[in-house]
Amino acid sequence: MTATAPPAEPAEAGARMSRREVLQALSGLMVGMFVSILASTVVANALPRIIADLNGSQTVYTWIVTSELLAMTATVPLWGKMADLYSKKLLIQLSLGLFVVGSLIAGLTPNVEVLLVSRVVQGIGAGGMTALATIVMAAMIPPRELGRYAGIFGAVFGVGTVAGPLIGGVLVDTSWLGWRWCFLIGVPFTLLSIVLLQRTLHLPVVRRRVTIDWLGAVLITAGVSTLLIWSSLAGNTFAWASGWTALMVVGGIVLLALAVVVEARATDPIVPLDIFRNRTVSLATVASVLVGVAMFGGTVFLSQYFQISLGKSPTIAGLMSLPMVFGLLVSSTVAGQLITKYGRWKAYLVAGAAVMIVGMLLLGTIDAGTSVLVLSIYMAVLGVGVGMLMQNLVLAAQNDVPAHELGAATSVITFFRSMGGAIGVSALGAVLANRVTSLMTEKLGPAATGGGGSAEVPDLSALPEPVLRVVQEVYGVATADLFLVGAPFAVLALIVVLFIKEKPLHTLSGDERRAREEAAAQAAGH
Repeated sequence: MTATAPPAEPAEAGARMSRREVLQALSGLMVGMFVSILASTVVANALPRIIADLNGSQTVYTWIVTSELLAMTATVPLWGKMADLYSKKLLIQLSLGLFVVGSLIAGLTPNVEVLLVSRVVQGIGAGGMTALATIVMAAMIPPRELGRYAGIFGAVFGVGTVAGPLIGGVLVDTSWLGWRWCFLIGVPFTLLSIVLLQRTLHLPVVRRRVTIDWLGAVLITAGVSTLLIWSSLAGNTFAWASGWTALMVVGGIVLLALAVVVEARATDPIVPLDIFRNRTVSLATVASVLVGVAMFGGTVFLSQYFQISLGKSPTIAGLMSLPMVFGLLVSSTVAGQLITKYGRWKAYLVAGAAVMIVGMLLLGTIDAGTSVLVLSIYMAVLGVGVGMLMQNLVLAAQNDVPAHELGAATSVITFFRSMGGAIGVSALGAVLANRVTSLMTEKLGPAATGGGGSAEVPDLSALPEPVLRVVQEVYGVATADLFLVGAPFAVLALIVVLFIKEKPLHTLSGDERRAREEAAAQAAGH
């Protein structure tokens, strides 16, 4: 692999950016992150209404979430690889442009099929933003200093997560706007982010003569997609123990095995396998998958629980998500500041994983009669755990790899966390649909599910009182079961985190470390 001289930029390669320059560059990144967060949270409270209006089923509900996660997951490694080839600023702007296109299609969708396509386009854009924002941060800021900016990231995350459900609820409840504006409202913010990035983000571009391993990318995407589609359909469209299950599971595993073979032989693989020789990266990767399964798999269905089981409006459902967001915001900000001050980080990983387990188990006890106060406490506990754990897994991996592997390590962790989330949403969504169908059949008879098929998400306003109570009870029990299923994954995440070895945090930025490493390599060559 050879490198050409980087083009002229406002800062010399390897030079430390001033705090003012970093904050200016962060402005565009923060707006982009806000848009990505808003896109998922603003839709959460609108999904029950969207599904009812477009006559979708519980499986479609799951796939509106899963399709974006799947597209984001599959493309994260590719975005990370392209960051080594092209301008990071250009790539982020491209990803945001795709997000605009997906949002416009979603806002104008005539049916669930087109909506699913638009979510894929949004997911591809979100994959770029997710991978590149963290890579850019690591290039500009030393690991030891990242905690200083955790408050800013935490504030943006908190505002996006809090504002999303509230905005979505208001839009859905406003007759002259409606749920379509949940997709369209993000467009101006995305365009603003593109303009800000053009004006403020200046990074040295080190272009390398490398090729993208398209065969590996296709095999990884096909293998992951096959397994996710299987986990979504199994138990509803066909039995878990069936010919279709055998075909799709074996097919997915074979595709991923071929991907490993191709990646091992590729000159510039999408997912460099040798990076897993690093113990911290390997353990952080496994923990990220488990956190994704546990966290996303359960919480993505909470809004449906608020509206169907508790009978809340979309706006109230948005307000009910505040405790978890507040817990996450406070814990991630405080942990980041303490890590910067003292340079120690493993204790927050362990504590976060332990608290997340407690939160999952507490949410496993909810039902249609759970009070809002009790539910808020349970959600806050889960938020505190996730806030301490999720982002610090990325920090641990970035701190323990050479500068030239920062992009690869970051995209690998992000990829597997997103894959865990997609698997969690898909698999637990299938569990929820199957549980709802069986409970509805048990309590109301086969007619409740159209003769035994997957039940459509009900329109509560059209149900008679006795049936309404049964439906609320069913969704309460089924949602609690998801957290009980997800809790063992959180336990495994804690066990994995315990084996991560704590190492001192670097005091140089990624660009500074890269410059030193390249200078040392050139000196050794002479």
